Amino acid sequence: MTSSIRLALFGPPGAGKGTQAQLLKEGLGLAHISTGDLFRSHLQQGTSLGTKAAEFMNQGLLVPDDLVIEMVMDKIVQVGRDSGFILDGFPRTREQAVALDKVLEEKAIPLVSALLVDVPQDELVKRLGGRFLCRSCQAPYNLEPEQFESPPPCSRCGGELFQREDDRPEAVQVRIGVYQDQTAPVLDFYRENGLLKEISGVGAIEEINARALKALQLDT
Repeated sequence: MTSSIRLALFGPPGAGKGTQAQLLKEGLGLAHISTGDLFRSHLQQGTSLGTKAAEFMNQGLLVPDDLVIEMVMDKIVQVGRDSGFILDGFPRTREQAVALDKVLEEKAIPLVSALLVDVPQDELVKRLGGRFLCRSCQAPYNLEPEQFESPPPCSRCGGELFQREDDRPEAVQVRIGVYQDQTAPVLDFYRENGLLKEISGVGAIEEINARALKALQLDT
């Protein structure tokens, strides 16, 4: 039953985790719990947690564990024990993984799998360095270096394109370094527990999704 799937999705910044999470959500009927969405929601609502999280995100740094755990655990409870979910962007440290494992075990809803979407570093830098968003509709774009100073208007709504602070070249290098130093060890935690599945994040979106379903043994 897909409703019992409780999955943690991993990958370095720029790996396309959000896109794959959306496809898995729609295809399997799961709740998508994204820390990025939670952070933005708190910021839009003017909560102190959102403001604090943004200070770290804009520098390409990880949000401290206590802030993330407070938001994510509350969301998991809202989903309900009878529904499956995909965690996108959490846990990002071994400490978070241990805390999450403890809480979910106490509620008798442990994770059943962890999936890594892996992409080489040179490809990540290329993807993130040219990533822009529309201020109006949030549509994503990949621009060439010569377009950075004067981005074209959004082809969907005509809105202004901008680059997030954490997608600027200097922040990109920080983000990748933080991932390698702090997030990668989380994979060992799930590997040790026999939950980790790994797929390549290079290729067409549909191909990557097919790899994910195969790795999760859901392609039949």
